[in-house]
Amino acid sequence: MGIISVEQADRLYWLGRYTERVYTTLRMFCESFDVMIDEIRDSYSEFCNKIDIPDIYGDKDAFLKMYPFDKENPDSIISNLDRAYDNAVVLRESIGSEALSYIQLSVYEMNKASASKAPLIELQHVTDDLLAFWGIADDQIDSEQIRNIIKAGKRIERIDLYARLGVARQELMREVHRMIPRVERSGLEYEPEKLRLLKNLVEEPELDYYRIVHEVETVL
Repeated sequence: MGIISVEQADRLYWLGRYTERVYTTLRMFCESFDVMIDEIRDSYSEFCNKIDIPDIYGDKDAFLKMYPFDKENPDSIISNLDRAYDNAVVLRESIGSEALSYIQLSVYEMNKASASKAPLIELQHVTDDLLAFWGIADDQIDSEQIRNIIKAGKRIERIDLYARLGVARQELMREVHRMIPRVERSGLEYEPEKLRLLKNLVEEPELDYYRIVHEVETVL
């Protein structure tokens, strides 16, 4: 394909970020769903604090319904999925109809889950569809630059979320080492010093998670 416009590159980058945001937050939500239902203490507020979203829910029951499914809440999982879909529709010519179809399927399954009293099966289908989207993107998008922009966004978002959630050093090191070559080959403007700094930060004996979040958000 020809030269990628600034607007197109921005949409590809945010397609990567939003799909990853949905995938990771949804996976964590599903893992804690049963625990939250049975617990006496409301732990959902700790989750909100970690990923830096306002606690507007009041109690765990409201959180379990609103955080995944409230379209009026800009921080909800479904709102982020809708943003991914909006970008994917505009990018149809760049990513292909089949890749777009998996984003469409994930929206369909998300809407089914919102109407279900036991939504975990449909939510698992959402994560499966996102994995299929990334697989199709790898297999059928001919432009290496387009693939790299999407994956640069995906890896940056994952590092941001993992650092906020305080995951182990090995996980962060793995993601930073995956992110660096994607950013370098994306054609996007970036600061090489930021990449070196991130690599050093995740190799420190004591991780400064706040600093990692700040630096990864300013790479591009």
